[in-house]
Parts: sequence; C-alpha cells; structure tokens
Amino acid sequence: MAPILIVFGPFAGSIIAGLFQRFIGDRGAQVITTGFLVLSALLSAWVFYDVIFAENARTIPLATWMQIGDFHATWSLRLDPLSAVMLVVVTSVSALVHVYSWGYMSDDPHRARFFSYLSLFTFAMLMLVTADDFLQLFFGWEGVGLASYLLIGFWYKKKSANNAAIKAFVTNRVGDFGFALGIMAIFAVFGSVSFDSVFSDVEGMSALSWSFLGMEYNAIELIAFLLFIGAMGKSAQFFLHVWLPDAMEGPTPVSALIHAATMVTAGVFLVCRCYPLFEAAPLTSAFVTIIGATTALYAATVGLAQNDIKRVIAYSTCSQLGYMFFAAGLGLYSAAMFHLFTHAFFKALLFLGAGSVIHGLHNEQDMRKMGGTFQALPATYLLMIIGTLALTGVGIPGTPLGFAGFFSKDMIIEEAFMMGEEGVPFGMLAFWVGVIAAGLTSFYSWRLIFMTFHGKFRGEKEVLDHAHESPPVMMIPLILLAVGAIFAGITFKDQFVGRNAFTFWEESLPAGPYAEGNYGDEYRASLAEDVLAGHTDLESESLEAAVGEGDASAPSQTTDSPAGAAASGEVGEAHGGHHPPTWVLWTPLFVTVFGFALAWFLYVRHEGFGARLAARKGPLHSFLLNKWYFDELYHFVFVRGTAALGDIFWKVGDRRIIDGFGPNGFAASAMAAARRLSRAQSGFLYHYAFVMLIGVVALTLWAMTGAGGE
Repeated sequence: MAPILIVFGPFAGSIIAGLFQRFIGDRGAQVITTGFLVLSALLSAWVFYDVIFAENARTIPLATWMQIGDFHATWSLRLDPLSAVMLVVVTSVSALVHVYSWGYMSDDPHRARFFSYLSLFTFAMLMLVTADDFLQLFFGWEGVGLASYLLIGFWYKKKSANNAAIKAFVTNRVGDFGFALGIMAIFAVFGSVSFDSVFSDVEGMSALSWSFLGMEYNAIELIAFLLFIGAMGKSAQFFLHVWLPDAMEGPTPVSALIHAATMVTAGVFLVCRCYPLFEAAPLTSAFVTIIGATTALYAATVGLAQNDIKRVIAYSTCSQLGYMFFAAGLGLYSAAMFHLFTHAFFKALLFLGAGSVIHGLHNEQDMRKMGGTFQALPATYLLMIIGTLALTGVGIPGTPLGFAGFFSKDMIIEEAFMMGEEGVPFGMLAFWVGVIAAGLTSFYSWRLIFMTFHGKFRGEKEVLDHAHESPPVMMIPLILLAVGAIFAGITFKDQFVGRNAFTFWEESLPAGPYAEGNYGDEYRASLAEDVLAGHTDLESESLEAAVGEGDASAPSQTTDSPAGAAASGEVGEAHGGHHPPTWVLWTPLFVTVFGFALAWFLYVRHEGFGARLAARKGPLHSFLLNKWYFDELYHFVFVRGTAALGDIFWKVGDRRIIDGFGPNGFAASAMAAARRLSRAQSGFLYHYAFVMLIGVVALTLWAMTGAGGE
C-alpha cells in the first residue's frame, strides 16, 4: 500500500487542486498537495530502508496496460535499490519545494494551479523511476515533459516565459523521438519491453546486426545510442542543452525541482537503469563519455560570464550533469548515481537560496544590480555559502572532512583517472576535463557569491532599504537542504561506492571499480562465510564465481586470506587496492582553491575589475556571454532554415508549380475556353441551327474519310 500512496498520492493532490480549486480555495489546494508530498517523502524513507536494508526488493503489478499479439505491457511498480534512491530524492526535494512555495508564491493569484502542476510533475517523475518496462518509463518520460512545459510557461502572459516553454518542449521532442525509436528497436530485437526480459537477453543478442543503406549496425549499439539521444534531451546535454537556461523563466521553485530532482536527472537514471545495454555497447559508451565531458566543460565556461543569478546556477546544473554522464560512459554507474544523489541537495539549496535573494530584493535577478546584501540577508548568505562549498566540492582528501559534493564529484574525477590508466577510451580526457571544470565551477560559483553579497550595492538604494530575509516557511526547507549538502556525502559514500556497495545495489547496479578494487575480496570472503554458515541461499555452483579462485570451503582468518586482510584493514594493500596517486587526490582541491582566489581577487580585492572587463566586450567574453552562439546558430540553421524551406515550398512548390499548372494553368485555360464557348449560347434558334449544320458537315466528312481509309 505504501508504494501506491507514494506514487499516486501526488497525482490525487494534483487532480484535487486543479479541478476543485473553486471549492477548496488556494489555501486548501496548498494544504492537500503539500500534505500528499510530505506523506510520500516519509513513506519513501521507509521504502528505502525496507528495500535496501531489509532486502525486500520487489515488483508490484497493478494492472495489464495493453496486450496486442506478442506485445504485453503491465502497469507495475518496480522497487529495487535504484528506484528506492530515486524515490527518496524526488519526494524529499519536491516536498521541500512545495513547502517553500507557500512563501514564494504567496502573492500569486493562481497558486492552486501552480501547486497542481508541481504535484503532477512529481507524479510523472515517480512513474518514471518506478517503471518496470520501457513503455511505462516512456509514459513518465513524456509526463515530465508536459509538466515542465506547463511550469516553465506558468506566467503565460509573459512572452519570454511562453517562448522558453515552447523551446523546452520542442527540444525535448527531438530527444524523445530518438528514445521512441530506441524502444521500438528494443521490441524488434528482444520481443519484449520488460526490463528483466531485455537485460537478461543482452549477451545473447550482442552479435546481432542490422543492415541499412548498405551498412551494418550492431543492434545493441544502435539501441543504446537511441536511448542516449533521449537522455541528451531530458538532461540537457551538449547539442540539446539550449532549453535548460531559458527554463529559468518559470518560478524559482520550478527551477529547483527541474534541476535537482526531476526532469534533468531522468536521463542519468535512464542510462544507469539500462547499464546492461550500455555495457554491451562500448562505442556508444565512448560517445556518452565524450558528450558528458564536453557538456561539463561547455557549461562551466558559459557560467563564467552570465549575470542572471538563476542562469549561473542553471549552467552549473548542466555542467554537473556532464560529470554524471561521463562517469556512466566510463562504467562508473554507482558513482554517477552518488553524484546525482548529493547534487539534489546542494542544487536545490542553491536555487531556493537564489529565490530567497530574489524575494528579498523584490524580484531582482541581475547580479550586476546586487552587492553588499549579506547584512540584509544574513541567513540566506550563510546557506548559499554552504551550497557553494558543496557544489565546488570542498574537502580534505583522505579524511572524512568535506561537503557532499567533495565525496561524489572527486570520486568521479579520481575514477576517471583510474579508467584512463586502465586503457578505457577517453578516461584520461574525462579526468582532465573534470579537473578543469572543477576550477571553473569554483570561479563562477564564488563570483556569484561575491557579486550578490559583497562589495557595494549597485542597484537602486530603495531596493536595498527594503531588502528583507525570507519568512520561516521558506527558510526551513533551506536549512534541511543545507544539512543534506553537508552530510549526504560522508553518510552514504560507503553505501553508494564503498565497502557496502555490493549489498546496497544488489543487482540493480554494479558496485563500481572503487568498491571492487578496495573491498571486493572482503565482500567475496564474507559471502563465502555466509554460504558455509547457511546464512544465504546462494547455490553451491555459484560460490566459486562469487568468491573467486581458491579454496572457498575453508576461508582462513589470517591476514593472508581475504577475510583476514579485511579484518586487519589491509585488503586494499594486500589485494591490489584501487587507489589513484596522491597528486590526483589533491588536484581537484587545488584548482578549487585557485578558482576561489581568482574570483576573490577580481570581485572583492579589485572590485569593479570584472565589470570593466565585461564592458570592453572582448571576443572571448562575448563568446561566453552569448553561450558559444548556440542560440544564434540554431536560429539561423533551424528557425530561418525552416522558414526558408517553407518559403520554397510555398512560393515555388505551391504558387509556381501547383497553382501555376493547376488553378492558374490547366484550370484557367479550361475556364477561358468554357467562357468562349459559352458565348455560343445566345438563345437564337438560327445560331443553334447553324452549329448543328456545321456538326453534320463535320460528321459526314469524318465518315467519308474513315470509310475511304478502310
């Protein structure tokens, strides 16, 4: 019952708030939708414990969705460790966003509609992460696309908001077209869309190829590639990233929900859910790595020059998603999910913190009109500092001291180096891109802090005089998110990527090379002992594969054995531990500190230098400010190109060819001939007799000519 309430509770709240607002009022709509989300968050925490620690993973069938011939789709809720993690992320962040919105949207006359859309967004994402087959996943996938359109364009009387909503919707349709083709290809190859059926048959289908236009394509590679095209659209990866910054036109709580817990995380979830397909598609995985690394670097560079406080944070989301994707492309699925998990807390904190700034400065979003606000907004300032420290990954390598982003982001960077050392394609490229992006992230993140809170106020004095801290209903969610931004990394590192990753993920994800290299022997020895003690039902023939080579019947407890080495803490050293060099561990911290120092030097020590640099409008600054001119390029190629193509079809195809040969050609000639012939219809009998005579003469001549010919 609990899983059903988790998923369908927000949907019920959305329906009630949307259809019965005139009966329950705005306040009633807020209470009902928020209540359902808080309940879902609490139940998700219980399901998380039940699935992972009580090992009660299961699938709950709800109904037969459709059955046509060999095609069968069941509406089910899949509860495994991967979906349990996503349930916690989605419902907890969404619940806090709902509470926060009580204060942020307090003056909006359409609050019931807003809360209805928020809950609908959450429901669609929950359907996506609990899907047991690709069709149900596609249903949730399209649902979040619809909800994002409604929320980005919530202020529909604002032209820029409508344009942003359409841009997001159309861009995602491009990715979704590839995703739909991927699902069709899956059914064509496997005869099923069920995850279990498809993933279990991947190895048997790995050699299957298709011919198209005289070329051979590996079927699994093609499927993985098409699925990733869908992920590129939803998660705003390079080429399909252009919708994400414009999504800031929606209310700030919407931005927090999209960037932290829904929509953009869907693509990462898809790749991790389908890891058996990507494991069998090395070329596509290399492509994922390249796109992820490119996105991380691109977004980090563009974030350097943006002036809208929300857009800076939006580009940081784009960049951090790049980290997750290149990690997944390198086979670091558990690390990608770890970063997704920690990122949800500090990114929601930063967006809602930005909303607190905007609320306190009376809807001002331009950082060039801010500065010196830390005294008027002290709590928001402190919480934004925490979010920035988490985003930039501040921590001391080799110690448990660090913010959430330190443990997850540095894990990706370190493992990318190790993958490169082991010869995985583009592993070393991803490592260096990750390091450079970390330095850029530090610079633009602290630039945001310094431009917003430090120095002299650059806006109207009246705005600063009336600046105020946000009410408690907005600050409490920020405080709770700050707790996650501080402690989520150290608390869950062992579960996501460390010694407990084997039992944490079970079959839903590989534990990852870090866990395997440092704790694999310990896990296999523990598994062998459990089998021998009768504490697990692992079949005897699987034991040797589980524990590796050697005599599994009598694991020694000396330090020479896996179990003994684990007990003495020497498993990493004694059994080839997975440890990068010391300089690799410290490099991310070094570039992070350098980025902070440079931002301080330009925006605090020499206040105004950055503004003077921007005023020069140099080519590099213009290039970054205009986002590598992607919007202009796409406008020229697609918008103007489509308009030009339409003009060709209209002016040449329609007017000259169709109209020229049709209405203005043959039809016009026939009409002119008919008009001339109609003149013969004079109404005088002698005219008709004369025409009949001509006809008789013509008929006689034809008969005589024809007879003579025979």
